[in-house]
Amino acid sequence: MYRESELRQLFENRRILLAGYGREGKSTETLIRKLLPQADITIVEGNDAIREESRKGYDMIVKSPGIPTFVFEGCCDLNTITQQTDLFLQVYGRQTIGITGTKGKSTTTHLAAAVMRTAYDDVVMAGNMGIPLFDVVDQIGEKTLVVCEFSCHQMENIHVGPHVGAVLNLFEEHLDHYHSYLDYKMAKMQIGLKQQEGDHFFYCKDNAELAELVAENTFKSEVHSYGIDSAMRLKDMPRRLKGDHNLCNIELVRQMAEVMGVGEQLFQDAVASFDGLEHRLQEVGTYEGITFYNDSISTIPAAAIAAVEALGKVDTLILGGFDRGIDYDPLSRYLAGSQVGNLVFVGEAGKRIRDRYLELLQSGECPAKPRQMLSTSDYAAIVDWCYEHTAKGGICLLSPAAASYDQFKNFEERGRVFAQLVKDHCNKK
Repeated sequence: MYRESELRQLFENRRILLAGYGREGKSTETLIRKLLPQADITIVEGNDAIREESRKGYDMIVKSPGIPTFVFEGCCDLNTITQQTDLFLQVYGRQTIGITGTKGKSTTTHLAAAVMRTAYDDVVMAGNMGIPLFDVVDQIGEKTLVVCEFSCHQMENIHVGPHVGAVLNLFEEHLDHYHSYLDYKMAKMQIGLKQQEGDHFFYCKDNAELAELVAENTFKSEVHSYGIDSAMRLKDMPRRLKGDHNLCNIELVRQMAEVMGVGEQLFQDAVASFDGLEHRLQEVGTYEGITFYNDSISTIPAAAIAAVEALGKVDTLILGGFDRGIDYDPLSRYLAGSQVGNLVFVGEAGKRIRDRYLELLQSGECPAKPRQMLSTSDYAAIVDWCYEHTAKGGICLLSPAAASYDQFKNFEERGRVFAQLVKDHCNKK
């Protein structure tokens, strides 16, 4: 195991509390036991039990990403809290590329890995896409490049940043995990703020809140900005990823490739052949003259707006789901001025989007346009309605701008159910 002694030193002679025992917690225990079979490890789950156990003076508390840091407040020295990402970066940060942001990080991470593989023989991908960092330790050698997707939860307790790090954007999300929206944003910002001299930090200057935070903070690393203005030089380059938001993400990867020594032609070839990911503006197919798109990953208003803008001629839009208290006024205003012909509102979030949309129309603040609307949480009925009302040659888009937890285990399940119902509708005839 490369740098095994450095990993071992992180845990030696310490009483360790594993707070949370999901996929990442199990991964952490497996690595520690492999390095130190007799390690003193206590495992605890559930916020109340974690609070109680953390009072017992552990040398190290390794927190799972899903456990909010505020759970430990008043119970222990917060400096004892770490997590797998922090420990991994302390050892392998110099050979790691990390990408975070509210939206687009999965697609951008996979694209970055595809581009890096054109020039590097040994590229490993891990992180928030479901691959714990400690699960890939045995695959890492001296020349391995690790490309990681990082969530805000994985960033908030780090002490070392990756060699190359990026924040794509910042929007309201995960507010139940933090005391404030600023705390959420600052968790993301740690990817750059914890870097050292010789590292590289990238951010999208078009995102006003992100640009403001970059201006207000001091970085030891070299700071690079990108945006739609610099991305437009790539607009005629062959690519399968749709939309200006993806063009910006491609520009980020181009700049990353440049600092990592990847040639321009290799970069372009990788982008041209990259198909994107499931549930992210994924084309389900064209049936009865209607093209259906699955953008179930869309859980915030900005993502739904970007999806409509990317496709250009959306006739039917499906919105809503689990209500997390996000501000839907900008989305409702966008809908009022858009050319979308049919609107489907799902769940409590859909009800809030619809109610605000109707308020805007009734007040005369936004122009009233004839639209057909449906409010229901029955996806089978939704798909049947969309077939009936979407114009032939038009697009039906699922881009909910809301979480899925009112009906589904996750956004993946929601997207697969939608796609299957779209296909089953034709088979019923």
